[in-house]
Amino acid sequence: MASAAPPSRASYESDEIEQMSSASSEEVPLTLKKEPIVIKGIGHITLFGLNSRFDTEFPQTLIGRVAPEELSATLKRINLVLKRHVEVSGRWLACGLLLCCCSLGCSLWPVICLNRRAISALEKTLDYENHHLYHKLGLHWSLGRSNADSRLTEYVLLLDFIPKIPLLAPD
Repeated sequence: MASAAPPSRASYESDEIEQMSSASSEEVPLTLKKEPIVIKGIGHITLFGLNSRFDTEFPQTLIGRVAPEELSATLKRINLVLKRHVEVSGRWLACGLLLCCCSLGCSLWPVICLNRRAISALEKTLDYENHHLYHKLGLHWSLGRSNADSRLTEYVLLLDFIPKIPLLAPD
């Protein structure tokens, strides 16, 4: 009886090269990007699309990604920034509306500028939170616009998932 000789090392290497070339010719499946979590405003006052308060309820999709205490602390900071800016903007809006007829609408410019300042302060707060905690957890806060009606837009908080870079995928 003839015994079969074990395959040589060269045949193993050629098989591995064939497998690697066939794997590299196929496209590496990209991870599907998850839809961002949208946190809408629930406050009583909305000025130029910016609500006075955002919902602090913990979304179920974040279980295991971030602690509920950290998320609630972030949302409290955001709501504090909004509270300060919306109260001041509301007072200026009331004064601007009283003087609107006399100034031909120019008295509303301070309210528009204050709204831009509030959005800037909110984006700075979100940037601070991203750099100190959320980028390490694979999350990213941003301020986005949502169409509430056909003509009205409102600002919402978006919590995106940062896709992980596949380290073992070929270049």
